[in-house]
Amino acid sequence: MKKVKKLHIILFGALIGIINGFFGGGGGMVVVPLLNKLFGLEQKKAQATTLFVILPISLVSTIVYMCYNSIDFKSGWPVIVGIILGGVIGATALNKLNNKVVKGIFIFFMFLGGIGMLIWW
Repeated sequence: MKKVKKLHIILFGALIGIINGFFGGGGGMVVVPLLNKLFGLEQKKAQATTLFVILPISLVSTIVYMCYNSIDFKSGWPVIVGIILGGVIGATALNKLNNKVVKGIFIFFMFLGGIGMLIWW
């Protein structure tokens, strides 16, 4: 792992927290490239580490959203079931594919997400 100043790490962490809190997710799209380029982590390790980093941010953001009564639990529970199943499938696939393929898939979905935002905006 490359040497990075603690202040930079804290500032990047704050930026990621703001993005995740503001958008209700999506911080991982920032964390993966940062871990990959800034810390020198290989693609698969960067993606897996991102989940570790995003979990506490998501929990804190969820608590804040709950305090503002902004969560529709009735709609959320069925989605959670699919996310858990998809998470198992995705994590298993991540461990079986090589870094170049994983990076290509990541770039493809980032591109699709950007195009989708432009179309639906």
